[in-house]
Amino acid sequence: MMDSPVARVGVTPAAAALLHKLHAQHGPLVFHQSGGCCDGSTPMCFPRKEFRIGQRDVYLGTIADTPFYIGHQQFEYWKHTHLTIDVVPGRGAGFSLETPEGLRFLTRSRLFNDAEWAALEAAGPPRRGEQPG
Repeated sequence: MMDSPVARVGVTPAAAALLHKLHAQHGPLVFHQSGGCCDGSTPMCFPRKEFRIGQRDVYLGTIADTPFYIGHQQFEYWKHTHLTIDVVPGRGAGFSLETPEGLRFLTRSRLFNDAEWAALEAAGPPRRGEQPG
């Protein structure tokens, strides 16, 4: 398995700025996109030391110095899409760090084009479980 030149996840400038602010307040962070019941498929940001990555969680990449993981079942639904993390006004997910800011992270998605998908397929499956760094 090699890393693909095609990113599976990106971040808007506004979301990156909020991540940098949250990092300054809370230290190293981690993002997790789940398909859970409580907050649906809301992207959630946690202090890295307080969130445990499962062996089956899929590592999609790093955004604004923050590793981004997705639950394995959610990945199966979204593996053909590029995810972009954005931030909008409103109430965030109950446990996510942006909630007190009056903002919430939001996942925007688009399908990979044929060339991007071919590059991802050639690179092999993404890594799973906790990644060093």
